[in-house]
Amino acid sequence: MSHLHRVNVAKPLGVTVFHVGPQDQDLCTLADILDSTEWKLCPGTRWSLAATEDVPSATARLTEETVPIVLCERESVSGNWKDMLESLGKSSAPPMLIVISRTADEYLWAEALNLGAYDVLSKPYQPAEVVRVLSMAWLHWMNRHSNGAAVARAS
Repeated sequence: MSHLHRVNVAKPLGVTVFHVGPQDQDLCTLADILDSTEWKLCPGTRWSLAATEDVPSATARLTEETVPIVLCERESVSGNWKDMLESLGKSSAPPMLIVISRTADEYLWAEALNLGAYDVLSKPYQPAEVVRVLSMAWLHWMNRHSNGAAVARAS
């Protein structure tokens, strides 16, 4: 008599990273990192990238979509990371904002964290650093989001 075991193959959980900044070689590098990484800290996830070049269009899209992580260029033609942070604060499940810059110095890092950004990533992107920062941001967002949902169900 043979025993058949059902194996539940869970569909990977999609994690979208929203990039606000120039669509350049750094963005291609980021896309490659998201596609080719084994997300050891976040098993069962599949990562994808959405992108726009400016803060107003990002704000418009993010009011329609729930996205856990936003990477925002320090400065762009239409605004900066502080503008993005302010608009994200109006969301019911605000994403983790990570400031990106070629000139990521201690001043930017301190200012970003003090004002409420999650972290700062320097460019050009280094795969290990990108994976570490994005994994931790996603886990933090999931923890915050699921706790909020549990509190809402309990009340």
